[in-house]
Amino acid sequence: MNSKLAAEAKRLALGGLGDALVMMVDDDPLMIEMTHAFLKDAGYRRLLSTSDASDAVAMLLRELPDVVLLDLNMPRVNGFEVLAAMRADPVLKHIPAIVLTSADDADTKLRALDLGASDFLRKPVDPSELALRLRNTLAAKAHREALRKTFVRYVSPRLAEGIINDAGAPFAAQAQRAEVVALFADLRSFTRITETIDVELVVEMLNQYFSVLTDATYRNDGTIFNMAGDCLLVGFNVPFAQPDAAERAWRTASEMLSRVGTLAAGWSARHGIATGVGIGICRGQAVIGNVGSAHYMSYTMIGNAVNAAARLMQAAQMGEALVSGEFYEAVRPLVPARQVQSYGQVALRGKAEPIPVYSIRL
Repeated sequence: MNSKLAAEAKRLALGGLGDALVMMVDDDPLMIEMTHAFLKDAGYRRLLSTSDASDAVAMLLRELPDVVLLDLNMPRVNGFEVLAAMRADPVLKHIPAIVLTSADDADTKLRALDLGASDFLRKPVDPSELALRLRNTLAAKAHREALRKTFVRYVSPRLAEGIINDAGAPFAAQAQRAEVVALFADLRSFTRITETIDVELVVEMLNQYFSVLTDATYRNDGTIFNMAGDCLLVGFNVPFAQPDAAERAWRTASEMLSRVGTLAAGWSARHGIATGVGIGICRGQAVIGNVGSAHYMSYTMIGNAVNAAARLMQAAQMGEALVSGEFYEAVRPLVPARQVQSYGQVALRGKAEPIPVYSIRL
């Protein structure tokens, strides 16, 4: 096999990992040159380096590599200091660092691990081991990114990082009972509207609508449990504790009412249709866990608070949030009195006793 074919074979074996940006920090230019030669031969094409560790953090922030090969023993700024700076930065702390060192004592390794090092390579570096360690590190990073992209479909990016760092919990945990705030949002009269407008317009409107709802949810670290038709279920104080869950839920609902109201006004002007969001919110106990079968499983919340929020949402009018009395008392200081109307004790389907209900409009 000629060298060109061999290089192509290595590239294919690496898959997308060959496009990773690999940065090396080492005060020995010869070591950098040799390592780059190893990596190019292994199929990596995007390489950069610096022999001045004092410039390393600035270069990391500028280039945002996929992985760093980091020497520990360097003048002026050593590898431990670079690791510490990376760990302290919210962006750089997620970049894996493979430490290159001639030291093999336990204290050096433990200190580097404590500062966030992903792996170690003993100098002089063996080319085959370097290629394998780098490939495995990049594969782990790609897996983490895939998990993050999956989780951010349901929770905000900040909560997604917390879930990933907690080894997949709470989704792997046993079901639990918790105090939650359940919020349902639904686009009023939309089923009837879909019968009178083009399919392409229906999809466009739904995409705009759900973009507003999910943006508001993520801005307040809510968790999306279900999206069906034109209805959305959001939970607060789950999967992580939120002492201010009620306030977060109200800020979310307020933004939904305001921004969907603006959307609906535009739809009315352009297409002559009348719609708006109706919201139901209840605070109370729910069971949180994985529900389903061997073939399909969903992480969800069920219970009286969820059912009550659904009933309130069904009764809400365009541009209105119907909320339980317990929830309203928790957010009363945030809501101007002129926006609130008490409906008194209301009997909701499925509940043995009536509950106090308040209507809130912006």
